[in-house]
Amino acid sequence: MHRSSTCTRRDFVRFGALGAASLAGTSLGACRLFEPKTSSGDSPAAHLVSRPGAATGARGPLTPGLEPLDVDTSQEVLLYVPTGYTPDRPAPLAVALHGAGQSARTGITPLMAQADAVGLIVVAPQSVGSTWDFIRGTYGPDVANMDKALARVFRDANVDPARIALTGFSDGASYALSLGLTNGDLFTRLVAFSPCILSPAARRGKPSIFVSHGTRDGVLPIDSCSRRFVPSLRADGYAVTYREFDGPHMVPSAIAAEAAAFIMRA
Repeated sequence: MHRSSTCTRRDFVRFGALGAASLAGTSLGACRLFEPKTSSGDSPAAHLVSRPGAATGARGPLTPGLEPLDVDTSQEVLLYVPTGYTPDRPAPLAVALHGAGQSARTGITPLMAQADAVGLIVVAPQSVGSTWDFIRGTYGPDVANMDKALARVFRDANVDPARIALTGFSDGASYALSLGLTNGDLFTRLVAFSPCILSPAARRGKPSIFVSHGTRDGVLPIDSCSRRFVPSLRADGYAVTYREFDGPHMVPSAIAAEAAAFIMRA
């Protein structure tokens, strides 16, 4: 029998390197991965400063579809512009974060499939390391890259400030929740598909939250993860929409569609 304990972010990365098949048989399932309090003080490195606002010049049309975002970052950033986007009407925006060992292209896929139907702009950065910075130790380069990407999107696109979402899957979901709570003065919606770490550097604002998790998740077991911190978030006054589904570590298309509708909510 494994003893109950709290996993550090370093433990989380170590376990993650074992792969999904090995994880199911490790003590990860008995660890309390979420950290419901803030980390060691409000870190300036975790604060995003870019904001939507008036463009310096007239915004031109953006070409619908998927393409690399022309921005000076150390890693690739992808931008998806939905069919029907027009610069004279504010559009909702989602930042989509991939899981450990994945790519920006993987991260953008779940919401990109829903984007045309709801008119959602999606931007997907690539993490500097194999996973997001705070999971590897501290906030820093991934926040800086995201800030640059957002500044470019806010410059080029007419973004609705009332519907800006930070979303992610697995490690990306943990990062979306933690960085999103830290920057709740920017993000009005947080979407976490199968998260397992909650460790904001601070708490600003009160973004609405959507969490989903598979009951047969062998990578990040639901009992050690979402079933623990969703009640904690609700107790802290956050409005949380929580969906469990019969499945493994994944984002079902029906869950992605519900998340897109959640982002679009007035």
